[in-house]
Amino acid sequence: MESYDEMLKIGLEKMPKDIKKDVRLEIPKPSIFIQGNQTTINNFVEIANTLRRDPKHLSKFLFRELAKPGNLDDKRLVIQGKVYRDLVERKINEYVKEFVECKECGKLDTNLVKDKRVTFLKCEACGASESVRNI
Repeated sequence: MESYDEMLKIGLEKMPKDIKKDVRLEIPKPSIFIQGNQTTINNFVEIANTLRRDPKHLSKFLFRELAKPGNLDDKRLVIQGKVYRDLVERKINEYVKEFVECKECGKLDTNLVKDKRVTFLKCEACGASESVRNI
């Protein structure tokens, strides 16, 4: 009879390589169009849907972090002022760290749940719950 370590080694060798990957969420790159003094993110709703967040919440975060006004127009976000792709990507990654990623297990399977005046980040994977700041 084979030992546990030997069986584990055989099992790991038989596993497909792509199953071992931990990355499940691929955030789309923002499709940015700058015209005059306005920046438009054309695939904004797609980004918000990929993160499983309300586009209004994400847009409010970006307006606050970029210190620029704007509006959500259909499926795109219009920001007053010139904002370049690398800055938008950095701010979206900050949003993911703060409002999407579970602080306990690091998974992205979370929801924002509002209880009275406090918003909680509730993880569907491990069950952890942590309060997050209001925007």
